[in-house]
Amino acid sequence: MTRSAIWKSIAETLAAEIAGGHYQPGDKLPTEAQFAARFGVNRHTVRHALAALAEAGTLHARRGAGVFVAARPTDYALGRRVRFHQNVAASGRTPSRKINLLETRACNPREAEALDLAVGTQVHVIEGLSLADGQPLASFRSVFPAARFPDLLDHMAQTQSVTAALAACGLTDYTRASTRITAKRAPAVLALALQQPEGAPILRSVAINVDAAGVPVEYGATWFAGDRVTLTVTPE
Repeated sequence: MTRSAIWKSIAETLAAEIAGGHYQPGDKLPTEAQFAARFGVNRHTVRHALAALAEAGTLHARRGAGVFVAARPTDYALGRRVRFHQNVAASGRTPSRKINLLETRACNPREAEALDLAVGTQVHVIEGLSLADGQPLASFRSVFPAARFPDLLDHMAQTQSVTAALAACGLTDYTRASTRITAKRAPAVLALALQQPEGAPILRSVAINVDAAGVPVEYGATWFAGDRVTLTVTPE
């Protein structure tokens, strides 16, 4: 029997066990060493089998944590009010955020147009990862007018929630004015952040949120892992 047939057989065995409920979505799998002992092969062969299952979307690896059974796609509603924590919690999963960047800088022409500002006006920029049950769901960048929300970054550092940070700055409600969704393939840096293979399918959402008077308060882009989220559009 060739080496390729061995790893394929292992992959098929594990896929069948996952389909049969032996391993549940979100479960951590045994280590490569444990699988190698179980199947009587070397770790390289096991690694090949696990990589094939990961490429098929059955498994995903978390750096430093191990290999896990891929969870079901998270339903993510796009309507007049889009709130990350509420959307993820409503799907029965635990939301969290990892903030990678908090900075104030001059806005570029695209940001200026979206926020109805003069080019070069100071804006706050927040970048990070949105996670569900500890698994990266999306990478995001949000831009806000700095003059209107001078303390936004301080509140964001404390709360890790855009909605809570804006509320602390006096904006208790905001709604979605527009959303544009485009299918893309993940470049290397984004794929690494989302723990996906380079070139994996992603969905890019570009949106503008406004206050009750229709004044733009947020211009954001979100890159969703294509196999981990189901975007739903509500009739509103």
